[in-house]
Amino acid sequence: MFSTKITHLRAIGSLLSLVFASGCVSYGFVENQSISEFQRGNSVYSVDAFNHRLSGKDTVIILSFSGGGTRAAALSYGVLSELRNTIVEQAGKKHSLLDDVGLISAVSGGSFTAAYYGLNGEKIFDQFETRFLKKDVETPLIKNILNPRYWFSRKSRTEYAIQYYDKEVFDGATYKDMLNADRPMILINATDLSKGVRFSFMQEYFNLLCSDLASFSVSRAVAASSAVPLLFNPVVVKNYDGCVNEAPAWLPSARKRAQKDPELALLVKGIESFLDKEDHKYAHFVDGGITDNLGLRSIFDISKLLGGAKALNKAFNIEASSRLIVISVDASASPDYDIGRSKRPPRVIDTINAMTDIQLHRYNTATLSDMQNATKKWVAELSDETKTVDAHFVRVSFDDVADEEVSKELNRIPTTFSLTNEQVDLLVETGKKLLRNNPVFTKAVQDMQN
Repeated sequence: MFSTKITHLRAIGSLLSLVFASGCVSYGFVENQSISEFQRGNSVYSVDAFNHRLSGKDTVIILSFSGGGTRAAALSYGVLSELRNTIVEQAGKKHSLLDDVGLISAVSGGSFTAAYYGLNGEKIFDQFETRFLKKDVETPLIKNILNPRYWFSRKSRTEYAIQYYDKEVFDGATYKDMLNADRPMILINATDLSKGVRFSFMQEYFNLLCSDLASFSVSRAVAASSAVPLLFNPVVVKNYDGCVNEAPAWLPSARKRAQKDPELALLVKGIESFLDKEDHKYAHFVDGGITDNLGLRSIFDISKLLGGAKALNKAFNIEASSRLIVISVDASASPDYDIGRSKRPPRVIDTINAMTDIQLHRYNTATLSDMQNATKKWVAELSDETKTVDAHFVRVSFDDVADEEVSKELNRIPTTFSLTNEQVDLLVETGKKLLRNNPVFTKAVQDMQN
């Protein structure tokens, strides 16, 4: 995420001192494969492949997992656990609400939880705490960066992180391994630093690159989503030329609508940049939180580009479900830097942290408002005389923690990939309780059973 902060001062000083030392000798490794015309027409990790998870059901649940290091990964894991434990009975049959999740969109720290669930399903509840949440992921990465033998290596800091994630977390999996009919579609989101474009790892976006997502490493996508600028090099992918029908069929219509919609105009401009194979030969992906730290906007970008919810459903042959539940899991914290308690100038690190937190919370507030309004528009578009679509927007965040001491403790948990077991346990339990006690979620569950 944009405000990701390595709170250990020794790490900050050491890492920043190496930025220029290693920047001149590190190269952007390119690991994405070009796509043939046949592969393009038979794309694997796409909305079409998960149509059944989003279409014609009584209830579809969409989750978004924010950035925030292991703090975000643990809070979102708690929400997944609570969904699994929430059993509803409809028409005499019982099922877990986890079965109703059709899509998870995630950035940065939240992308670790999303990707692990996409690969392993309910095995996540037996493995993830040991393999990631309660493991010190940060120290091995820092040791690699500080080791002089690596300072003049052609491999970047990010490449070592990818190797670590491959070995310790994702077992070398590719997107082909994540294609499973019994699990939701996982959207890992990053930012293309060269053009400022929000990018989702799905075949529909990879088609713009004339590239094959099925063979792409899950660890590489997650590393891109969590690659904090300066501390980590971008993940580089090649924008191949020569595939058939490069421009999406919906682009002319989107261009026309963008003339009266500044936000849509930015989306269209970003999409069009990938069609310029000369000036945009490579995409440099960094932290997805730069363009959306909640992971929410990417969910609605496709709808906006296609012309609305009805147009999206028609394009992907999706039948509207009776009930839509959008759950935003926001792990952003509001630590107290004690700046206002003294007339002394704040430390540089406190100034940077406070500035990024202010920007983050302001943008998050705008995103939440926009997405709530978008959800209402979806309902209006999809409801007709034959079906009424009901929608619930649920926000899980530290703002709703009633206990003041617990709230302070949660907001003091740093954005890092190394937390204590006690901090992880607190975050997981907080995720469960916040969802279980959320009044919008409670009403949605009651409506389902009625």
